[in-house]
Amino acid sequence: MLTPIELIKATVDGMMTRKFGRIVNITSAAVKAPIEVLGLSNGARSGLTGFVAGIARKTVINNVTINGLLPGPFDTARLRGPVAEAEAARKGITVDQLIAERGKSNPAGRVGDPEEFGLACAFLCGAKSGFITDQNILLDGGAYPGTM
Repeated sequence: MLTPIELIKATVDGMMTRKFGRIVNITSAAVKAPIEVLGLSNGARSGLTGFVAGIARKTVINNVTINGLLPGPFDTARLRGPVAEAEAARKGITVDQLIAERGKSNPAGRVGDPEEFGLACAFLCGAKSGFITDQNILLDGGAYPGTM
């Protein structure tokens, strides 16, 4: 939480002076639906989201937007890391099989493709996304069960 806040504070004034800037914080779907075992992480991510809510409406007048991407499970090295390797070994399956198994529990029937995430981020960073600010966009394949 503190590092992104300091980075925003260090860069946002220059962006406003230039009349253009895009900041995208990558947090987690846990901002909307806290994960029990991630207590402090849940709080820090939510704290960053609260900080952004306080300034994003002041920066947008200068074409500087601040948004958040809240990813669920994506097929990344982190998802395939030591925890997945150990679980796959315990189950006697490959990591690929484990990832496919995990994906089946998602409404999309799979985990996310990193390219999907990158394209969403690129859109938020584009010149034509200046009317989107202080939004937290879930990229979770429909896993979040709420309406807001």
